[in-house]
Amino acid sequence: MTQLSPFHLAFPVDNLQAARTFWGEVMGCKEGRSTQDWCDFDFYGHQIVAHQAPAIVAKAGHGTNPVDGDDVPVPHFGIVLDMAEWKELAERLIEKGVEFDIPPRVRFQGQPGEQATMFFRDPSGNAIEIKAFADRSKLFATE
Repeated sequence: MTQLSPFHLAFPVDNLQAARTFWGEVMGCKEGRSTQDWCDFDFYGHQIVAHQAPAIVAKAGHGTNPVDGDDVPVPHFGIVLDMAEWKELAERLIEKGVEFDIPPRVRFQGQPGEQATMFFRDPSGNAIEIKAFADRSKLFATE
């Protein structure tokens, strides 16, 4: 795989301090530039920005979509880690008492897209998926 360019994602939160605690202390993301209204985080080399926007959080619609026997939260965002990082993060989240929408598991077993996955939410209800592939070259495999 070629080196990827970092992505940027801005998302609404209803409590910036709770976002700082979650993304900084629970997820282990280093905080970057910040103001009283927004906060940058280094999410595995990508820039995510929590924006204080309680009205947007209050209006946010959430749904699910069936995927391999799970009701996957929509919308959601996340990262693809290597398997060792994924396992380490899953253990840390469990130790920190994070509540999972979908607990850490392997889905699509025996198929080209076999992957470890877990879903949980930040304090503002934003759904996050963290996944890993034993063979990352299979990220887009169809057979």
